[in-house]
Amino acid sequence: MSAERKDVDELREVLDVVSDRIPGLLRGLRDVLYSKEAAEGMADSVATFYKKLVEAGIPNEEALKMAQGYMINLRDLLSSKGMGNVHIGEDRRRSEDESDSVD
Repeated sequence: MSAERKDVDELREVLDVVSDRIPGLLRGLRDVLYSKEAAEGMADSVATFYKKLVEAGIPNEEALKMAQGYMINLRDLLSSKGMGNVHIGEDRRRSEDESDSVD
């Protein structure tokens, strides 16, 4: 077997493993982030944050804005604003289009 053929076979094996495992990992991540329990935990955290801000003398409107900023959205986290060059879906195409127009 040639070295090139061996490399191709090894790559195929790696890709098979990745394609088998990635969907399950993504489903698990989704379930952790978007489960009922996760929603309840986030709601409790945001409510507590807001309450503590108001108790500390922050005006209600300002505390509300701060609490809204405290919430984490996975899409925002993974967007170009959240993680440098990591892009998903439409954000990637839009960012590439904007880059093309700047150059």
